[in-house]
Amino acid sequence: KYGTPLYVYNEHVLRTRCREMKNLVSYENFRVNYSAKANTNLSILRILRDEGLFVDAMSPGEIAIELRAGFGPSDILYICNNVSEDEMLFAIKSGVLTSVDSLSQLERYGRLNRGGRVAVRINPGIGAGHHAKVITAGKDTKFGIGPDSIDDIKTILGRYDLRLAGLNQHIGSFFLTAGAYCEAASFLLSLAAEFPEIEFVDFGGGFGIPYRRREGERPLDLDVLGKGLQQIIDAWVRASGKKITVKIEPGRFIVAESGVLLGQVHSIKKNGDRKYVGTDIGFNVLARPVMYDAYHDIEIYGSSAGKAGDAEPVTVVGNICETGDIIARDRVLPRVEEGDIIGVLDAGAYGMVMSSNYNCRLRPAEVLIDLNGGDRPIRKREELDDLVRHFPE
Repeated sequence: KYGTPLYVYNEHVLRTRCREMKNLVSYENFRVNYSAKANTNLSILRILRDEGLFVDAMSPGEIAIELRAGFGPSDILYICNNVSEDEMLFAIKSGVLTSVDSLSQLERYGRLNRGGRVAVRINPGIGAGHHAKVITAGKDTKFGIGPDSIDDIKTILGRYDLRLAGLNQHIGSFFLTAGAYCEAASFLLSLAAEFPEIEFVDFGGGFGIPYRRREGERPLDLDVLGKGLQQIIDAWVRASGKKITVKIEPGRFIVAESGVLLGQVHSIKKNGDRKYVGTDIGFNVLARPVMYDAYHDIEIYGSSAGKAGDAEPVTVVGNICETGDIIARDRVLPRVEEGDIIGVLDAGAYGMVMSSNYNCRLRPAEVLIDLNGGDRPIRKREELDDLVRHFPE
């Protein structure tokens, strides 16, 4: 109906994940901030707002689209990284709280907004994630201010009469056990005691989903995670006598499992001992496999798919002129024929948002399956004219 490639999202799954996060702990000042960089489709943002989530932003563009989705300035936390004065001023003038992640950026913010509120991103020294490129804390990452710089933070805050609204952190993406996250949460709360006027702490996100579900990979145990966080929060409240706001910032967990990426098989060939299944899902459409060696379960939809005894190892590739344009290498799949539809599962996070026009390919359309089972487009497929729209005549 809508052609391929095509991102399709399930509203029921999306709302279910929102509610799981909101019910993670029973603390009156608990708040879920969706990390919008995972998927910034306007319709999806509006669903999340309807579910009572708040939102994080990583750029002025994300702030702008979140405001368009109906979030108020106080609903947004701008977590910036190595940004210019213009970007900081955009957030300040928009009324959006900014979190800085270096002492020099804190100085810059102080010069721009003396007497204002600010948050600081802490590097707790604890990292987690499935790939080195997504570990965002520890000694080998660009993010955050180390805890040994607390005195420097206080000095800069005093110099510019800044009020520290909160501390936030993010240890990395795609973890499936609770240990490191709870350890980092406990550490962040211990630092919060250094700042008597602090309003919130943000434990970060990174909650993983089982991309290898067909191989038996188990999901993150939310009960274990929730109980661990509950104990840490309750202990801190008893010791401090304060009920500050506690935030988490899930992105992938909210949207990944709601999305499937559909493409079409256009060629089948053998080179040497390897059988290649050629599709219209290039890495301009889904970058995760080439960027992170990421794994996605795959389904084949067609008249021949699923016949007993026909499964064989194939390498599924796209239509980009690059050797690395591989969706799945040596994957055992049912028999595939030209014209079949391929479904790349769990593609709702870091899919469309990372798409590009490389090779002058067009970005795909997006469709939502609503709660009544109906389908509606939530983003139009690009057209050739879009490729030259910003060039001067």
